[in-house]
Amino acid sequence: MVQAGGQSEAPAENPSKTVVAFGDSLTQGYGLPAESGFVPQLDAWLAGQGSQVRMINAGVSGDTTAGGLARLDWTLVEPVDLVIVNLGSNDMLRGLDPGLVNKNLNQILEKLEAQSITTLLVGHLGPLNYGADYKEQYDQAFQELAARYDVEFYPFYFKTLMAPEGVTPDLQNYFQADGLHPNAEGVAAVVADMGPFVLRALDR
Repeated sequence: MVQAGGQSEAPAENPSKTVVAFGDSLTQGYGLPAESGFVPQLDAWLAGQGSQVRMINAGVSGDTTAGGLARLDWTLVEPVDLVIVNLGSNDMLRGLDPGLVNKNLNQILEKLEAQSITTLLVGHLGPLNYGADYKEQYDQAFQELAARYDVEFYPFYFKTLMAPEGVTPDLQNYFQADGLHPNAEGVAAVVADMGPFVLRALDR
């Protein structure tokens, strides 16, 4: 391509890998301008690290692990190099059986493994209001599945926004008014912390 004045313009580098962000509203970008959601911010972060990828936003607000399992096959109709699986928070908010969370995520990871698609599993932590047993089963589901399938594992989506006891003194700075979804600044913090895990997964 030639610019005005006769200067040659180098062709844009073609993305070498396709990344599907597969999740719920945290992936979809609920309540945020299009450019401020998880997927575009991660795309920009990766580009800043010199990693040009093609990002596909496969986030559906309100989705559960069962919903994700039901739509996985048609999400993968074209070749994919990496899938970031970020599901389970809605199961927890609805108090659904942790055993079902484990079963559904297991089938998702099994399908991805069968297609030799590299996976990054994003973990979630349950609250104590459903009881200690529920929390333990819910938390362990993600850890056990990550180990079983030997996938890259980001232990807790909100880990960079919350203190160890599960709260943050700066809640209003990083979350939207509902207290559940991060704002643009919160997403930026999550992306900066999760980004190296994504890079490691891409290098697998």
